[in-house]
Amino acid sequence: MFAFLAEYRDALFPAGMFADMYPSSNGRPSYPPQVLSTVVLLQVLNGLSDMEAVQELRCDLRWKAACGLGLLDGGFHASLLTYFRRRLQHSRDPHRVFTAVRQVVQATGILSGCHRRALDSTVFQDAVATQDTVTQLISAIRRIAREVPGGTETVTARCTGHDYLAGPGKPKIAWDDEKARAELVDALVTDALQAMAHLPEQNLGEKAANAVGILALVAGQDVEPGDDSDGSDGRWRIAHRTAPDRALSTVDPESRHIHKTTHGHTDGFKGHLAIEPETGLFTAVALRPGSGTDHTEGTVALELLAQETASLHVFGDTAYSGQNYRAALAEAGHQVFCKPAPLKGPVPGGFTLDDFRIDTTAATVTFPAGHTAPLHGPTQPNLQRRAHFGVLCASCPLRPRCTTAKRGRIIAIRPHHDQQAAARHRHPLAGSVPALETTGRTRSRLARRPQQPAPALRRHPQKQHLAPHPGRCPQPPPTDQPRTHPP
Repeated sequence: MFAFLAEYRDALFPAGMFADMYPSSNGRPSYPPQVLSTVVLLQVLNGLSDMEAVQELRCDLRWKAACGLGLLDGGFHASLLTYFRRRLQHSRDPHRVFTAVRQVVQATGILSGCHRRALDSTVFQDAVATQDTVTQLISAIRRIAREVPGGTETVTARCTGHDYLAGPGKPKIAWDDEKARAELVDALVTDALQAMAHLPEQNLGEKAANAVGILALVAGQDVEPGDDSDGSDGRWRIAHRTAPDRALSTVDPESRHIHKTTHGHTDGFKGHLAIEPETGLFTAVALRPGSGTDHTEGTVALELLAQETASLHVFGDTAYSGQNYRAALAEAGHQVFCKPAPLKGPVPGGFTLDDFRIDTTAATVTFPAGHTAPLHGPTQPNLQRRAHFGVLCASCPLRPRCTTAKRGRIIAIRPHHDQQAAARHRHPLAGSVPALETTGRTRSRLARRPQQPAPALRRHPQKQHLAPHPGRCPQPPPTDQPRTHPP
């Protein structure tokens, strides 16, 4: 890799590739962006921090050769990598470095014949404090006054619920008084609506448009009409619910609440990737807000695989096994081996959906006891149908294992049921990765892999004398006698 970058660095990262990032005509950047791109690439490949990458560039001759630097070149400060990534993020093509590397991968053909892709996601915590409704409203109105032309005059004339130009901070009220808090929220929401309604009509730049959009977002996500109000009389209160796509802060409005597990809650973003498991190469990456229907694993997976031209074997956990995503991947020509979500019935340990014989073609559902009920509902493939066993459940001896509903069991058949049932049949434990269609190269590689000691022997030092490492003296069995010599 170092030799490749030393020879083809200028072809991989030409100077004109970064012209839009440095539009100033007063001079060149303080450090060539080609060198910064090379450092970022080597940093990611070696898993180093900014400080560690700069240290390698300063002391390792291989890094100097890859970046085209002289022997006595002292490098640069680590903060320059942060500024470079920030310029990339706000440029018209923030993924240009990744695109250049992907073109090299395609040109070398290293992924030819590799038809597997593993999908996964991880959580990235944000670096801003979560703001409550009052703080977000005040901050958003202050941003209107600061960044929108004519915003200062509008806020001064129309927003009277708080002195927004005096400085940041919450109003001084009796915060333990519920009535005082309600009056404050009502006044802040009214000010936000007044500011948006009376801003001068004009074409807004990017910062001004973002400021108006953030104000509209925070003014509507956490509030609802007040008691006995239909929303037309201007009375507002804090809503007794949490918005599903709630923004957490006006500093970073794309940060979201994340529920990675049932009990694991955090705030931030989700990173998504598609990886080729044999070579370990990332074929596509994406960073999205941590919640929202447009940012789920299945939705982003379709974007990650959109540039693939060949039919693939797609692997993933239950987050990628949704019926719509599985059907979309199948329509694109891919074979899906994602782990299906386990089924749960109304009665713990009782009958689940797979215990019924469901014939979507004949529109019938047969209970394990032999009862058959018809499927009712539209025949379109994207709509749900139901089967009611109300009368049949009255005298069924298996009813305690099936349902606790007084009207009997109702079976709901969702769209793409046959595909989901086939996936659960292929994964009977809903948790194991199938040994399907392994390539000959993979099988031979696994056959040549040396056998490792059993995990139990590696975890328990007192049992290591049972399997000594080759080439080492066997260790004596443990004893309770005290040592008579230093260890």
